[in-house]
Amino acid sequence: MSSSPSSSAHADVYARVTAAIITAIEAGTGTWRMPWHHSGADVTRPTNVASGKPYRGINTVSLWAAAYASGYTSGVWGTYRQWQALGAQVRKGEHASLGVLWKELRAKDDDAVNDDDHEHDHRRLFAKAFSLFNADQVDGYTPEPGPILPESERLVAVEAFIAALGIDTVYGAPSAYYHIAQDRIYMPGFSTFHDAHGFYATHIHEAAHASGAAHRLDRDFSARWTRHALAMEEATAELTASFLLADLGIAHEPRADHAAYIASWLQLLKDEPRAIFTAASKAQAAADWMHAQQP
Repeated sequence: MSSSPSSSAHADVYARVTAAIITAIEAGTGTWRMPWHHSGADVTRPTNVASGKPYRGINTVSLWAAAYASGYTSGVWGTYRQWQALGAQVRKGEHASLGVLWKELRAKDDDAVNDDDHEHDHRRLFAKAFSLFNADQVDGYTPEPGPILPESERLVAVEAFIAALGIDTVYGAPSAYYHIAQDRIYMPGFSTFHDAHGFYATHIHEAAHASGAAHRLDRDFSARWTRHALAMEEATAELTASFLLADLGIAHEPRADHAAYIASWLQLLKDEPRAIFTAASKAQAAADWMHAQQP
């Protein structure tokens, strides 16, 4: 029996967004780069031009992929009408990038939910695609300059951010990992990393794993994503780190082990078009939890 037109349209949103992300990942495989690796600059946190609010969850990942694939240098996005309202004009021939709007099914379907923190099994939400254009695609727009934070202040802020999480950490280990039974992070010494950014990115990645503990967010992919549970958890931690490092203005660069990581992730995305939506949602929840621990 064929599916209804509406269900096919909803499935197509997942497929279209995932396909765009796969394209961006494949474009960077020679350098092990993923769309969510970034320089830490202000432009790397996708933001809506009308509200000034950063995008969240899957929209962050989707817009990172679009910017990476097209070479956009701005992190500011808006719909065609939002740009027009500001007196700017999308240039003729420019192609839109995909955003995702979550709509909640009710008796009267009149409320749109533009929020990526969805749980498919608890709330009746469906994804609807909409079109966004980057500031690099419009004429008549001049962004306001953002604050320039000295590098030393950024690093102090990251130290304080990690400390506020209250997760027990042992330094001097031969490798970085989160020990589930001990609820403890093991980290190599600071001097073993090529740079400070790599140290903090790794520490936040492991803290993201710790956020999934039963007494924190109780994250478990084993039931629904049995075959891909490990890949889903690793992707969630990776995305959590990318979200937070963008918030903190710290670069998130690929590591040597990303070659194997990319291969496994491409296979997962091709097998399961909704995987990136789930990982992005769980990563946003983990990032929100970490922000909530801050004084």
